[in-house]
Amino acid sequence: MECPIARALEEIGDGWSLLILRDALRGVRQFADFQEGLGIAPNTLTRRLDKLCRHGLLRRRRYQEHPPRDEYRLTDKGLELLPILLALGEWGNRWVLHGKASIVPVDLRTGEPIELAIVDRRTGASIQPGAVAVVAGKGASKQLRARLVTPLPLGAESSPLDRGLASARRRTTPG
Repeated sequence: MECPIARALEEIGDGWSLLILRDALRGVRQFADFQEGLGIAPNTLTRRLDKLCRHGLLRRRRYQEHPPRDEYRLTDKGLELLPILLALGEWGNRWVLHGKASIVPVDLRTGEPIELAIVDRRTGASIQPGAVAVVAGKGASKQLRARLVTPLPLGAESSPLDRGLASARRRTTPG
């Protein structure tokens, strides 16, 4: 599977895992605290924590031997999800809660709300639909390279792929 979005979702894509990561970002470390805060069944929590550790998003550390107790700490890989979770939360505030934000990120130094933006780190340019495209990367297969001979625009009203599919439909539609 070449798609980085699909691969990422394999690691973090279910709701419980995202909520566990959110709580870990808030400082939750212990199994009982995750369970209490999320209201999640113990067997479900165990599976999700194991998966997040296996994928390197959390690191398990034994803090008590009798009875055995572990804590879960975010790795650098897990910490890098912070802007993604904040962006998902902002999208939810706007489109699911219809602008009635339940949680607003603020700058810890000033207390002022943060206006999230996804930008090109090199240029500072905002990432907007229709202004960005994808090309084949170093890890792309031969087939993907063939499909992405030219950059594929994302989020445009009508991408070249859409136009090609529409054109193919017209050729195959009788009449």
